Amino acid sequence: MKGISIKDIAKQAGVSPTTVSFVLNGKAKEKRISEQVSKKIQKIAARLKYKPNQLARGLRTGKTKTIGLIVEDIANNFFASLAKVVEDEADKYGYKVLYGSTEDNTEKAKGLLEVLKYRQVDGYIITPTKNLDKEIELLQSASKPLVLMDRYFPHINSSYVVLNNYKGAYDATTHLIAQGYKKIAIVTIASEQTQMKDRLDGFVAALKEHKIPFNKSLVKRLAFDLDRESFNTEIKKFLTTVKDLDAVFFATNYLGIAGIESIRSLGWEIGKEIGLVGFDDHDLFRLHSPSITCVSQPIASIGKNIVEVLMNELNHPGSPSRQVVLAPELVVRASSSRT
Repeated sequence: MKGISIKDIAKQAGVSPTTVSFVLNGKAKEKRISEQVSKKIQKIAARLKYKPNQLARGLRTGKTKTIGLIVEDIANNFFASLAKVVEDEADKYGYKVLYGSTEDNTEKAKGLLEVLKYRQVDGYIITPTKNLDKEIELLQSASKPLVLMDRYFPHINSSYVVLNNYKGAYDATTHLIAQGYKKIAIVTIASEQTQMKDRLDGFVAALKEHKIPFNKSLVKRLAFDLDRESFNTEIKKFLTTVKDLDAVFFATNYLGIAGIESIRSLGWEIGKEIGLVGFDDHDLFRLHSPSITCVSQPIASIGKNIVEVLMNELNHPGSPSRQVVLAPELVVRASSSRT
């Protein structure tokens, strides 16, 4: 079925298509179009359920009122929740959000960027993959408004909104030490990206500061793209090879979920035989028995800041980049409490 066009509205209103275009683009006063004619056009457009072609509008105005959002995995609870906040916040400014997942795959990320360029989005919110720095620099050289989230490239001067991941991991590890745990391991992702590097650094720093012995055998790095069964197999193998292990810190929520499953399959009792802390809160952590201690990210604040920073770039081209680092919250629950 053919969509309603500006010409259809003009015909019914008895005016030119140009006049309709001015009214629908908010230029009625500027073009001295009477209020009576303006209201008539708007009423006909509403009755006909006219929807502007965003691509065509973009060609005319240079604005499509759309934002591209690229996340690591939209199925992940953290990114799904954050995407919803971004969508709601963007809507307050009249923007719609188009999004996709990279699965931490650079080629897939490049493909998503091409799609968003074709859709002529006004700005980009990007969770970058390891080797996406060149594409980020190309967007910057084209003066495209963009904000990195969750992680960033230290060698690129860009706007970003991230968590203080170092503090999150440091606080989680310090909490375990305060509860009397002596042999603490970490299960993390094999990545040198800033968020994972900072979490590992915070973990190690807390152990060293409290004079708890540390060696590399306490660190298990897993590939991001392992399936559920492989995660569980690798985690069980690791946990059973660390002698006298009494606590473990899982550096992401999906690792924490795999960790719970692995520990239960070993027949160990969480909170009694082994302490456990995860990163990123999850309904499962709250509802599990015992409930799971975790480092919680302020998702609402992250989303709000991301959109505010991007709107500043959209409305003030050439303004200095902004770096926002938000504080985590340690949510203490039964899985790590000995007192």
